[in-house]
Amino acid sequence: MFKILERKELAQDIFQLVVEAPRVARSAKPGQFVIVRADEKGERIPLTISDYDVEQGTVSIVIQAIGVSTRKICAVAHGGTLADFAGPLGKPSDFVHEDLEELRHKKLLFIAGGVGTAPVYPQVKWLNERGIKADVIVGAKTAAMHIMTDEMREVAGKLYLTTDDGTVGFHGLVTDQMKELIDSGNRYDEVIAIGPMIMMKFVALATEQYGIKTTVSLNTLMVDGTGMCGACRVTVGGKTVFTCVDGPEFDGHQVDFDEAIRRQGMYRDIEERARKIAEERAAGHKCNIGLDR
Repeated sequence: MFKILERKELAQDIFQLVVEAPRVARSAKPGQFVIVRADEKGERIPLTISDYDVEQGTVSIVIQAIGVSTRKICAVAHGGTLADFAGPLGKPSDFVHEDLEELRHKKLLFIAGGVGTAPVYPQVKWLNERGIKADVIVGAKTAAMHIMTDEMREVAGKLYLTTDDGTVGFHGLVTDQMKELIDSGNRYDEVIAIGPMIMMKFVALATEQYGIKTTVSLNTLMVDGTGMCGACRVTVGGKTVFTCVDGPEFDGHQVDFDEAIRRQGMYRDIEERARKIAEERAAGHKCNIGLDR
């Protein structure tokens, strides 16, 4: 069992959990993920690591409560426990293996969309700890949906906030902000984008026009997290790969995003049925309580 040392609501239905997991913390690298189960009957949920502290033996994850299983995990209270917290899994970000002197001469731009801010943070933090300041664009629908802004500002070179409704920062999409930065003279050697699939698709399309290397994370495709289920199959550079074991990060200009988006919607009907069953069970439980009284 893995104890939750801290539980914080970052925005509506978005929670940060700090979990006691010293073995995972010792091995974790930016870009990797963990498999989480709320209880013995719970579904396996792959979640990208949003921070880790080797000395404290803790690992942080950020979860958006969307389906039955993610809501169950988010509902675990401070001091409660998770049945499983396995990892780290997946390959670390490519820059972790690069020569630091060469990396210091590169100009990196990270683009995060919504909850994608969480997996971007440990990457920018890792670079900052080695004296490398990366610029970061963080987008959300509205100001209230921005998360980890203060933490990101501490480790980023320059932080640019965008909102669809203009309530904070740049009024528009992250791609528009990126184009404005590049067109105004900012030079970037690589763009790393993590967020909704459609966002990453259009970031990759835009950077291709500028000739800028682009890395994307396909973590939202993962189900089993070990390569056994095959649900995260995606075509990259004309070849079939598995997101969980070959990634989750890939060359954004080589990803077949249309296929990835279709695959992402494979389990919507199943999830909707699970949601209805959960609601019916909860309603029945309430009725039983009323009868007992």
